[in-house]
Amino acid sequence: MIEPEKRKAIFLLHQEGMGMREIARRLGVSRNVVREIVRQRGELPARARRDKIHIDPDRLRELFAQCEGWRQRVHEKLLEEEGVEVAYPTLTRILRELGLGRAERARCDRVPDEPGAEMQHDTTVYTIALGGKPTRLVASLLYLRYSKRRYLRFYRSFNRFRMKCFLHEALSFWGYSAKLCVIDNTNLARLRGTGKLAVIVPEMAQFLKQYGSEFLCHALGHPNRKAGEERSFWTVETNFLPGRAFESLEDLNRQAFQWATERMEHRPVSKTGLIPAKAFEHEAPSLIRLAPCLPAPCLVHQRGCDQYGFASFEGNFYWVPGKGREDLKILQYADHLKLYRARELLCEYRLPPDGVKNQCFSPEGLPRPAHQPKNRKQPTEEEEKRLRALGGVVGAYLDFALKPKGSERHRFLRELFGLSEQMSAALFEKTLQRARKYEITEIETIRRIALLELGGGTGMLPSAEVDQSYQERDAYVEGRLTDTPDFSAYDRILEDDNG
Repeated sequence: MIEPEKRKAIFLLHQEGMGMREIARRLGVSRNVVREIVRQRGELPARARRDKIHIDPDRLRELFAQCEGWRQRVHEKLLEEEGVEVAYPTLTRILRELGLGRAERARCDRVPDEPGAEMQHDTTVYTIALGGKPTRLVASLLYLRYSKRRYLRFYRSFNRFRMKCFLHEALSFWGYSAKLCVIDNTNLARLRGTGKLAVIVPEMAQFLKQYGSEFLCHALGHPNRKAGEERSFWTVETNFLPGRAFESLEDLNRQAFQWATERMEHRPVSKTGLIPAKAFEHEAPSLIRLAPCLPAPCLVHQRGCDQYGFASFEGNFYWVPGKGREDLKILQYADHLKLYRARELLCEYRLPPDGVKNQCFSPEGLPRPAHQPKNRKQPTEEEEKRLRALGGVVGAYLDFALKPKGSERHRFLRELFGLSEQMSAALFEKTLQRARKYEITEIETIRRIALLELGGGTGMLPSAEVDQSYQERDAYVEGRLTDTPDFSAYDRILEDDNG
């Protein structure tokens, strides 16, 4: 097909008096094509497609209604019942021309960039290596549409409370808020409905109101309404995550904060060359300036106190000052806890690093509690790990001996580990090799085997002292008429030991 611009050029050259042969030579087309284009006055003729297969439109509408709009079923009925051999793409095109195809989604409105008009929030899931271990994390990102500022943080899980903490942290860092916060139709903020008709959860609406902003859900199927947010996640995937190593979640968030608030704020945005830090200075007068002492979001938890003065929270134990054992309230903030009893603040704790569990904490400046919490678990993973590191013989014995579960298993591991600390690694290995051979799991018997190995050297069991007068006993005389017991199995064991 000859391009429209080339057709116009051919017609204009003919109008100026150039011959068809010369036009054909200069533009590299045949003279017949030139004549045809001149005859058509340089216009591209509209050609109506002529289908080789004709299907009655009324019949198609009837089949479409019978099949409840399922086009594949319409295609099957045409082939099997009507005998009309039509390709499936051809059928779908005819259905679209008749207005029976899938309705096209309306395009979302284009909203102009206005200073202070809106910010955008969204989350996505990444699998990131923390200390070399792949970990599923949720990335939360807040984006100022006009100035392109970003705030990024990662979480193990993301719920309504963490959404509040993240927005408070980001907006407090900026010191400003936009009039609208555009989000998708997430249940963390939306109660019911979608898009502009969505009803926001009263709790979340009231929370964001104190920052002078309100939530706005975009229409279903229109994530481009917050295209800047979506593009920011692409930048995270292509610029932040590649080539970086993260030792822990705290290290990841530290690097994410530096990347989002320092590096990206002073880096020109592609195409426009806009620098977010400078654009924010221009946008700040149009934003809502936040009050300096906005309260941070918190959750209230009811907890009891055991006889040793500890309250448990998320797998750790916190010592409660004083002598009372009444229930208390724990106020959970983004990075710390506050312990209250009868409206009196008892103490405050920083939350431990990610992954720290089953640990005891006490207030700084006070003596360490003398007792451990009542319900504190005493795992033996570390003892088992150190025992298996001694060698394959020890590992094989543990695979045999660690069949019980519960407290019996932990007690056995602690005692076995304590026994390993009392002897050399070589002696311990020889002891467990012999214990595995005779299927021994009692610690005291294992200890005696170790003494035997240490003293005898050869590892042979000593002969038992037998009183030869046993043959004169009445029990022996009465039982001598029975069959002689077969001790061949024990003889083979002694032969194997001698070998």
